[in-house]
Amino acid sequence: MQADYDLAGPGATELFESLRAFGYDLPTALADIIDNSLTADARNIWIDMQWAGRSSRIVIKDDGKGMSEERLIDSMRPGSRSPVQERDPADLGRFGLGMKTASISQCRCLTVMTKTADTPVAIRRWDLDYLSTVETGEWRLLKGAALLEPTDIELLDDWKSGTVLFWDRLDALVGDINEDDDVGQRHFRERAEAVRDHLAMVFHRFLRGRGSVKLHLNGRAIEPWDPFLEDTSATEPLPSEFLGTGFEAFEVKAFILPHHSRISPEEHSRAAGSRGWNAHQGFYIYRNKRLLVAGDWLGLGMQKEEHFKLARIRIDLPNSTDLSWQIDVKKSQAHPPAALRKDLKRIATAARSRASSIYRHRGKMIQRSLGDDSVFLWKHLTKHGKKFYKINRDHPLVSKVLADSKDSKPLRALMNLIEQTVPAPLIVINNAESPDSLAQPFEGATAELQKAMQEVFEALVESGRSRDDASKALAQMEPFSSFPAILAAFVETAALPARTDGSGDDK
Repeated sequence: MQADYDLAGPGATELFESLRAFGYDLPTALADIIDNSLTADARNIWIDMQWAGRSSRIVIKDDGKGMSEERLIDSMRPGSRSPVQERDPADLGRFGLGMKTASISQCRCLTVMTKTADTPVAIRRWDLDYLSTVETGEWRLLKGAALLEPTDIELLDDWKSGTVLFWDRLDALVGDINEDDDVGQRHFRERAEAVRDHLAMVFHRFLRGRGSVKLHLNGRAIEPWDPFLEDTSATEPLPSEFLGTGFEAFEVKAFILPHHSRISPEEHSRAAGSRGWNAHQGFYIYRNKRLLVAGDWLGLGMQKEEHFKLARIRIDLPNSTDLSWQIDVKKSQAHPPAALRKDLKRIATAARSRASSIYRHRGKMIQRSLGDDSVFLWKHLTKHGKKFYKINRDHPLVSKVLADSKDSKPLRALMNLIEQTVPAPLIVINNAESPDSLAQPFEGATAELQKAMQEVFEALVESGRSRDDASKALAQMEPFSSFPAILAAFVETAALPARTDGSGDDK
């Protein structure tokens, strides 16, 4: 016996407005659109962010294989494919929601124009404002060339196949502001920069090598950002491991990035990424070469700390693992299955240990090369299991000031007070919250740096060292050793013997 039933389909306006709250931001929304272009075998993709106040627009074009009219209509339906349906191994989609949800999260009017090598141009539009006027709640998908300007339709004239998306009424990005709104325009440009950085990272493996894809933002090619510096010989790759079984087996490979002393300042700055070195440590999860998660310890009980920042680990998942890894609709989150957490933690621990050892090794090298405690202004000591810091009384400048003081008791009391009140907890908190925001010694203060060099140099000479030995000691001393160009210029002059007038008195 057939059961009775009622038709209880969702209203078009209500469902679309709910889908807008999936949590996309502009970079992740555009990345989702590019997934479709890559799945359609596009070799070139253009994103044009056109500022015009409330009339601003974003246009995404690709030279992929396009869609027939029937395929376009199906693709415009929310939930056009089941997430449990078996897919081509190279397919970057999953839920049949990406193009629609990503687009309407940023705009209230989505128009898609497409054609294949064998079918003519087809045009369809979802207009949320129009749907809100339809009292019946019908899912009215608008169609026809009249939806677009002739100049828009011409975008496909010279192409054998391709697809163009038009995002209009960008309420999430622009809102209802005038074209001459400077604050709004600046925000628009800043978001364009965020888009560039995000796409350079997410699709970096598509943007390089044989058969690479060209991705353009506002007429300029996006250069790939490789988090592993694989083109740099100083990067240390660790052996790969394969986890999982059968069709869900995947590769895990750790990379230990080079210490900043082994690469150029430009390479080091670029490798820091948009969020800085500390934030970019951890696992990088890819699905069919497309980055999902960038720099995360995946809830394995590990914190992001300065001495682990060189450790980055790549996980390459096939799209058959989407359900077991809980890939979300935005393709920006993934969670490892419980059965794999032990192995992933083991791999992460080994990578973190290797990254940390680089800093320990360099510390020992520095100590061996210097040999002299006088080069450090601060001493790190341990007493009764407690760590504390003391000003090094043997430092040449400290020693000179103490010797020159007629009454050193107040000065020693001041140094003791400074030692007892080092704001270590605040420094730790600030470094954990914003590790790349702490100023470096003498940052932007070249004149003060040169004065400090001069004072320490004179103190070394007065202690009995030759000018040449004093110059060498200065070159090994923190923080001067971090400024090689300024130090070289200073030492070049300082090492010269003092001039005399012939009577033996220095001038």
